[in-house]
Amino acid sequence: MKNALETGIASAGEESDRLDDKVIEALKTVYDPEIPVNIYDLGLIYDLRIDREGVVDVDMTLTAPGCPVAEYFPSWVADAVECVDGVSDVRVEIVWDPPWTPERMSEEAKLELGFM
Repeated sequence: MKNALETGIASAGEESDRLDDKVIEALKTVYDPEIPVNIYDLGLIYDLRIDREGVVDVDMTLTAPGCPVAEYFPSWVADAVECVDGVSDVRVEIVWDPPWTPERMSEEAKLELGFM
């Protein structure tokens, strides 16, 4: 499976392309407390949209529906992304379709967790 970047993060113009990169870097600072890999490389970010006004919409999932920190993840993600210069608002939605699988992880995450 491909991560959000490979499947078409939508943005508006060259300036937004740089904002996309900054938002992705911010997402990479958020970790699942039980897994030593950031949520972006884990493949938990399903979609990322940034409009011309700097509003960021993030669709993400969790590794399991019973994740003990599920209620905190949206605010952790929003807090990280809100700090990015050029972001005016962040909306995070937890989605369950398609279900997360280890195939969504980046090569680096698979190496870190011993999947390769």
